[in-house]
Amino acid sequence: MAFDRPLALTQGDPAGIGPDITLAAWAARRETGLPPFLFIGDPAVLKSRAALLNLDIPIREASPETAASVFDSAIPVLALPSGVEVAAGEPHVATARGTISSIETAVDLCFSGRASAVVTNPIAKSVLYQSGFKFPGHTEFLADLAQKVTNRCYLPVMMLAGPKLRAIPVTIHIPLKDVPTALTEDLIVDTCRVANEDLKNRFSISRPRIAVAGINPHAGEDGAIGVEDQEIIHPAIVRLRDEGLHVFGPLPADTMFHDEARSRYDVAVCMYHDQALIPAKALGFDTSVNVTLGLPFIRTSPDHGTAFGIAGQGVARETSLVAALKLAAELATNTDAKTPAFGVTV
Repeated sequence: MAFDRPLALTQGDPAGIGPDITLAAWAARRETGLPPFLFIGDPAVLKSRAALLNLDIPIREASPETAASVFDSAIPVLALPSGVEVAAGEPHVATARGTISSIETAVDLCFSGRASAVVTNPIAKSVLYQSGFKFPGHTEFLADLAQKVTNRCYLPVMMLAGPKLRAIPVTIHIPLKDVPTALTEDLIVDTCRVANEDLKNRFSISRPRIAVAGINPHAGEDGAIGVEDQEIIHPAIVRLRDEGLHVFGPLPADTMFHDEARSRYDVAVCMYHDQALIPAKALGFDTSVNVTLGLPFIRTSPDHGTAFGIAGQGVARETSLVAALKLAAELATNTDAKTPAFGVTV
């Protein structure tokens, strides 16, 4: 596989484990077959973290055009200042601007054709909120950046993709008590449409099999344990089937994730955050990848947070970042071979 355009790897929160796992991923590049990436952030952060971890890893400033040639001998870095001296495990609001700029730059490189995909290191939303960041998280911010470039609104869809399970939560970071109100027939339909298009166009699954979970125990048991499955989820599935999608459910969530059940579908669409992420992380905690579907560029991320408590201690595992980088390269290759999907606009 040739990599003429590098992956754009963002810095994330520089006080978290993003620098640690970036260094470790590069150090393991040959044995893992890691595709070339361009780290977008402060080279001083990588150098200081490497020193703290007793790692002798070369850091070299590079451009998207030179990153691939640099990658074998050094970590190529597109330099952006952090805004303050960074200490591992000690987040600082002054770094927020650099964290945001790293994401913006990565997206710009994809739209300009100079990078093949965006891979994001973990951010600390609380730190960004202190600086005036107005988005719930990465996903919504990325959709806003895409809208500004294309003048189209996108419905970004979060998917956890691992070796044993792909799972999508229809509602994400909201309290459980608010899920029944937030869940609508249209939202389920649009989420499944996005999943179907990206699984076809980026994952090369010709006719994706989409299993839809119920929201109530036993999928409501014909209304005896809640009416949402009958009144919201089932009508959405009927609409999707009428459009020709291979969708089935609503299924009782407690019987959806064993080996035999998973063999019957390509993705599980779940009604709330933990319904999707608990099985995804239980089945692939170190190897699952957060993929944002429905955007006009590819974005992947490790499926964990900043882990300030272990930053700089040499114990952070790079496996999820390695998986995110490799999946991003695979999706970019698949997408280059066909017309890119631009998701469902809203």
